[in-house]
Amino acid sequence: MRIVALAGGIGGARFLRGLKLAAPDAEITVIGNTGDDIILFGLQVCPDLDTVMYTLGGGIHEEQGWGRAGETFAVKEELAAYGVEPQWFGLGDRDFATHIVRTQMLNAGYPLSAVTEALCHRWRPGVRLIPMTDDRVETHVVIEDDRGRRAVHFQEWWVRLRAGVPAQDIVLVGADDAKPAPGVLDAIAEADVVLLPPSNPVVSVGTILRIPGIREALTGKTVVGVSPIIGGAPVRGMADACLTAIGVETSAQAVAELYGSPLLDGWLVAEEDAGVSVEGVVTRARPLLMTDERAAADIARAALDLADEIRGVTA
Repeated sequence: MRIVALAGGIGGARFLRGLKLAAPDAEITVIGNTGDDIILFGLQVCPDLDTVMYTLGGGIHEEQGWGRAGETFAVKEELAAYGVEPQWFGLGDRDFATHIVRTQMLNAGYPLSAVTEALCHRWRPGVRLIPMTDDRVETHVVIEDDRGRRAVHFQEWWVRLRAGVPAQDIVLVGADDAKPAPGVLDAIAEADVVLLPPSNPVVSVGTILRIPGIREALTGKTVVGVSPIIGGAPVRGMADACLTAIGVETSAQAVAELYGSPLLDGWLVAEEDAGVSVEGVVTRARPLLMTDERAAADIARAALDLADEIRGVTA
């Protein structure tokens, strides 16, 4: 089976780890969000790509879900001693190494897709990880505070402000002129199933779908999504703040409608949201908390079973 997953950060990475257990013989291609990418201290940082790579490669800090296990912060402390900004984004020493290698390769002329492939040679994530685009695309957030109405990088709003200042709008800068990275459209064309993990529907999966050609490529494919909302609240993170910014209710129903039919064929929701119904979308309810790898595998298996039901595949 060929599976394509459109993934963001922590929720997507943990779902993918379960997917590898649920479908050990499948060829899995992950199209990763790069809208969160940011240049810090002269280095290209790709938070979502790295979270997927570290999680599937066994190097993630399990408790926080991002960053490296066994991390130290000597470089961060020295930068702070020099008064170098930003001090609100905590890169660890091991993480710095990844960003240094990535930036050196980018400066040498390699596209991000090739750089990501090279980094994955070390981590062996067991999936093919492709950035959504090789072009520079950044998610910015329009806010209004004591400095007036202004746009800030998504990471500043998310990490420094903790999404505490209401977003007036979320803007994907550069998306309209971006092209899917090499391999993205081919992977979708060859896929038997496309999965939308429980990643942020606005700034993760939604960002990937904004790259011209990707949503169109999904036409006619079997697409099954897993709700990131349980009982009217995000499973983790601050997806509710992102949904509010674009005028969408924080509910499994509203997120399914945001993705919409005909894009979405199947929608896996939590038992608390069993009443969700979207025309043209087959909905099934089951426990959705990824408490451990086995629970994540069970959810992934349920998503694949739903895809098989929609495709008319019998065991």
